[in-house]
Amino acid sequence: MHDAAWVNAQLATMVSGYGTVVDGVVAVSDGKISWVGPRSAWRGGAREEHDARGAWITPGLVDCHTHLVYAGNRAHEFELRLKGASYEDIARAGGGIVSTVKATRAASEAELFRISRRRIQSWLDQGATAIEIKSGYGLDRDTELRMLRVARRLGEDITVKTTFLGAHALPPEYAGRADDYIDFVCEEVLPAAAQEGLADAVDAFCERIAFNASQTQKVFETAKALKLPVKLHADQLSDCGGAALAARFRALSADHMEFSSESGIAAMAREGTVAVLLPGAFYFLRETKLPPIDALRREGVPMALATDHNPGSSPVCAPLAILNMACTLFRLTPEEALAGMTKHAARALGLQASHGTLEPGKAADFVLWDIASPAELAYALGANPCAGRVLAGRTPRQTRAAADAGEPPGLA
Repeated sequence: MHDAAWVNAQLATMVSGYGTVVDGVVAVSDGKISWVGPRSAWRGGAREEHDARGAWITPGLVDCHTHLVYAGNRAHEFELRLKGASYEDIARAGGGIVSTVKATRAASEAELFRISRRRIQSWLDQGATAIEIKSGYGLDRDTELRMLRVARRLGEDITVKTTFLGAHALPPEYAGRADDYIDFVCEEVLPAAAQEGLADAVDAFCERIAFNASQTQKVFETAKALKLPVKLHADQLSDCGGAALAARFRALSADHMEFSSESGIAAMAREGTVAVLLPGAFYFLRETKLPPIDALRREGVPMALATDHNPGSSPVCAPLAILNMACTLFRLTPEEALAGMTKHAARALGLQASHGTLEPGKAADFVLWDIASPAELAYALGANPCAGRVLAGRTPRQTRAAADAGEPPGLA
């Protein structure tokens, strides 16, 4: 006997392509999917049965690259860029990441939690069931740890994977002493985060306005010693060899990748590193250099998608909009886009065994959509057809009343 079952649904399992099952059933037990298939083959019973009324069910969306916890905003820099200043010009003049660092350092943990909890609601409303949240706006010991603690606390209605990004930018107190700062990160801050169990992975920004390959390698070696997997902000503004560096450390993912070389992409393919494409930053910064999509396809590198939500280069709060941007800007197909924010994004977080597809044994995290086909999720920019979200086999608080009344979540 299963705990619950959703019947009369169209399924996009995402196991292979869309993995379509017409008139399907998803059953759950103990917070995991216990049966998936066509209703004609359904022989099980469930303590609770929900009529999906023809809705499509997909795996929950996974946003595998965000900087969700921070204070303040950088709307004034948006105006400066419209007047001709580049992202690098602003950063070198003391703006950019460092300006957010100042606001975040000044915020208490309670303030950061309040701001971030309000911010994350957009992801919940649009069908996200897992999200990665990075630190990187503290650049000192106490604030970095405070950000990670806040990120952990946000995991009540969504699975949160935390990433330590102390090597995000050079703080003002270390001006001209990048090597000393990296020593501080590796010897004091990262070990403290690991000791408290606050970091699931370690990231770094390898770029000419941030840290070089040698400094990034030191961070990765420290992470490896602490048994933490790595990710990399790679080749966003120039080819710094980031893709190859990520592959050398068998990184979960290399993210951005606009300037990545073919040899770096081939190395990623050999080591199983996922490419995380970030069309929100591409759009917001009005970039013109496209990521090497054809090379990624040719080498068979999984292409994940993410919002890259941050206050400076991608203040995008809509994961569904990213599906549309990936199709219109990067020419991904709607099927590739949905895979990029489900199974490939799960792999980019090391969650492929539990998330990203509708399969028995995986977490019962899925979404009901009021659509006629999965392509609609990438089609209508600004639309939100999310009709209900299920996390660990239960509806979150905002749809619990409907579930208790015997209605499918969100489908009155």
